[in-house]
Amino acid sequence: MRRIWILAALVTLFGAGGAHADPCEAIPEGGPAPAAASYGASFAGPVAYVIDGDSFCVALGEGPKTWVEVRLGDFYAVKTGTAGATAKAALERIALGKQATCVANLQSGDRVAARCSIDGKPVGDSLRTAGVAEEDLGSVASPVASRSGRRSAQGSAHASQSGDVLGAAQGFRQGVASGLKRAARMPMIIP
Repeated sequence: MRRIWILAALVTLFGAGGAHADPCEAIPEGGPAPAAASYGASFAGPVAYVIDGDSFCVALGEGPKTWVEVRLGDFYAVKTGTAGATAKAALERIALGKQATCVANLQSGDRVAARCSIDGKPVGDSLRTAGVAEEDLGSVASPVASRSGRRSAQGSAHASQSGDVLGAAQGFRQGVASGLKRAARMPMIIP
């Protein structure tokens, strides 16, 4: 177990090799998640690496080949600028080196969306308590969107049919935000 912490410290100090690279290798790009992190499964392990304000690696064993990349299902952090750096630092304080217990949702690429808790408290709630800024999934920051006005999710179907890509995108984002809000209200089952 000590090797995990040494490796995590080295990765944190020297980076993972690329601007967007991370050391979580348990799920190959487009490949299947390990059974322990498949849809609906509960898994637990120490947080070995923090990627950004809402993603981290959970170590299911020794070394990065066993680290599962988790995207929090109950929090969507701002990724850029000062707010992004603040979110990542807060998640490092909250989670790095601590035991996370997660329930896997759907896989996206080489990561799993999951609801995780540390010391019995949902990580998303801990980030909110720490004052971390959440991304507004229900808005599209665009001069075109502000000129045309905000469209509702019901209007997005018409917008999509009429070729209004921006309106359709906003409707989609509002639907995602609504789904995330519903998911955040779902009880977390921790075995």
